[in-house]
Amino acid sequence: MSAPSAGVGEEAELIRVSGVVQGVGFRPFVWRVAHRLGLRGSVRNRGDGVEIVVAGPAAARAIFVQEIRQGPERAVVRDVARQRTILPEATGFVIADSAPGEISTGIVADLATCPACRVEIRTPGARRAGYVFTNCTDCGPRFSIVTGLPYDRPHTTMAGFSMCTACRAEYDDPANRRFHAQPIACPTCGPRLRFVVAGEERAEGALDAAVTVLLMGGIIALKGIGGYHLACLATSDEAVRTLRTRKARPAKPLAVMMGNAAMVTDFCTPTEMELALLHDPAAPVVPLGLRGKMGGKPALSAGLAPGLDRVGVMLAYTPLHDLLLERVGLPLVMTSGNRSGCLQVIDEAGAYRDLADIADGWLVHDRPIARRLDDSVMAVCAGAGRVIRRGRGLAPASLPLPPGLAHAPAVLALGADLKSAFCLLGNGRALLSAHMGNLDDPGVQEEFLAALADYRALFAHHAAVIAVDAHPDYHSHALGRTLAREGELPLLPVWHHHAHIAACMVEHGVEVTSGPVVGIALDGVGLGQDGTAWGGEILLCDYRDCQRVGGLAPVAMPGGDAASREPWRMLLAHLDAALGPEGTDEARRHHPLPALEGRPVAVIRAMIRAGMNAPCGSSAGRLFDAMAALLEVAPARLSYEGEAAMRLEALARQAPADEAALPFGLRDEAGRVLIDPAPMWRAALRTRTAGTPSGPVAAAFHRGLATACATVAIQAARHAGVDTVVLSGGVMHNVLLAEMLVARLRAADLRVLLPRLAPAGDGGLALGQAAIAAVRYMEST
Repeated sequence: MSAPSAGVGEEAELIRVSGVVQGVGFRPFVWRVAHRLGLRGSVRNRGDGVEIVVAGPAAARAIFVQEIRQGPERAVVRDVARQRTILPEATGFVIADSAPGEISTGIVADLATCPACRVEIRTPGARRAGYVFTNCTDCGPRFSIVTGLPYDRPHTTMAGFSMCTACRAEYDDPANRRFHAQPIACPTCGPRLRFVVAGEERAEGALDAAVTVLLMGGIIALKGIGGYHLACLATSDEAVRTLRTRKARPAKPLAVMMGNAAMVTDFCTPTEMELALLHDPAAPVVPLGLRGKMGGKPALSAGLAPGLDRVGVMLAYTPLHDLLLERVGLPLVMTSGNRSGCLQVIDEAGAYRDLADIADGWLVHDRPIARRLDDSVMAVCAGAGRVIRRGRGLAPASLPLPPGLAHAPAVLALGADLKSAFCLLGNGRALLSAHMGNLDDPGVQEEFLAALADYRALFAHHAAVIAVDAHPDYHSHALGRTLAREGELPLLPVWHHHAHIAACMVEHGVEVTSGPVVGIALDGVGLGQDGTAWGGEILLCDYRDCQRVGGLAPVAMPGGDAASREPWRMLLAHLDAALGPEGTDEARRHHPLPALEGRPVAVIRAMIRAGMNAPCGSSAGRLFDAMAALLEVAPARLSYEGEAAMRLEALARQAPADEAALPFGLRDEAGRVLIDPAPMWRAALRTRTAGTPSGPVAAAFHRGLATACATVAIQAARHAGVDTVVLSGGVMHNVLLAEMLVARLRAADLRVLLPRLAPAGDGGLALGQAAIAAVRYMEST
């Protein structure tokens, strides 16, 4: 339907739309709706969203507003504000040039290749056949290329690529799916691929050259959307072994990329929900069960995830990955392009320098990466997909705040030191950053500061208050002190485990005025309100306060931080606490404990007796480490965080299903219920003497801990008149344990909340810090 000309002075509406409405084809969507309804006016991007001026019959305008509230598929419309205005003389409905404005709009995350573009790059004779930078309004790079707002091509790293006549025609054609697609490109005008090997650069046939190196068992460095990957054949033990040796990554799992669902089911045993998660536009890494070798088909290398029963899998999410996988015909390892412990590289200079001793060739291109984004990781737990690591495809999507926080002041929360991430809270939303890494590393600290400046500038966030973890020795705490001092802002420390529970409360919309929840916070170590190390807590929480009502009995952690890296230390400490040193020695005489053989047992015991570098803590993470050491699945020294616990979970998952549980004791002490592991250790030692296989013992340990935690939480909920239990902390990434807890708590008619979009571990901590600080600040002013 063609729209008639508007008369001068005709009454019209000015409509402002906020939310994730840039980079998702929102303006073309509005244009199509307006033309279908015969309306006149214009639509344009502003820094704070999308602005529409529209004129036409009132009934048509009502339908128009109803449809734009829904938006295109990838949009998130938060608010539609309408007011009367005057429409200057206009014919039809147009997309106008972008305008400035206060920056508060959401930027969409990078989107995996859509089905239409996948078909196009495989269509012989098509203009983009075989072109690895093909994209449209439904897919392609977004946050990784954005340099400013409004979201237009000049504010992306595509600014240096001028559109050719054909691309410009598609960009200007409302009937085309590339209508106002900012990263639009083609072989004539877009980025170009090159393969570099032995100092020689090859543009023609670059992809084929990379395929040849891979099929010969080599390793290539590949420039993706948010950084470089290192790739090799995932079915080759030799290639995987070589990659691990060169990268100095002895055991940490390696992610695998596959081309399609058929390839996934050839090598893994995904559930329907896991397959759906793989096909999410975020294209996350998803842990999947492994399928053994079938007939003459190859299997995935056992070296991908030593000691584990699952491997992290993602689907190809760019045309480059898609075509590479198709030509190789086999799954590829696709792991971060970095040296072990260093940051993922994002530019050619860094790739040639840092990966020189790892890669045999470099598959590069000339589209710059605006910001580093690791692949996101998600897992299916208790019937839903849940974020383990937040990165490409998820950041910078924001989360809505509960009604009581809708008008909260702007808060900057700085998270913790491990799995660091920060949160910008304001305008009724919370923006949790992508995963940054461990702030003990100077390079990560530098990256954290750069990313913080980037986000604060991009989203024009001006904090009124700074929130930090209460631990005074954290790097993030020190940074918060500096920012607060420089900005003359209040600094609000937040207790670690309170923040874990609050983060999950925010996600589920728990209102500020609602009553408390019971929280089960299980993790490694965080500073507790009594000044000791906590990590296995049952809490009664709202956004203001946190009361410890139960949890694991504290045990010495000999060596402090060393106890988190050497599981045998915690095994000795737990056995001595349960049996006494003499009892432990007696048990060792009846049944050797290989984890303790050749260890300086006397020295460790002396440390514990003297209280020297052996702080007591209630860490659930260290309890898992100790059990993994007992069952001989933990290495003497961990090569990555969570290694022992992940191996223990894998061992337990392989055990036959039954109801056996190792018993934990419960006792009242100073008004709270302590979960005592001593009976569990005595029972576990008896199973070893009886010759029970390790798998059933590992499963019984999980059941026993789940039963004990659930029992205390149920008692606390009934005593306080609470109907909701929140599960959080890094140990909740253990799917087996989390699902056992959910089953037991739901059987008691309790509502159970698990983290979904923010990681249960420290990667989601800043969200809880921000909410707690906002409530406290509002109530103090």
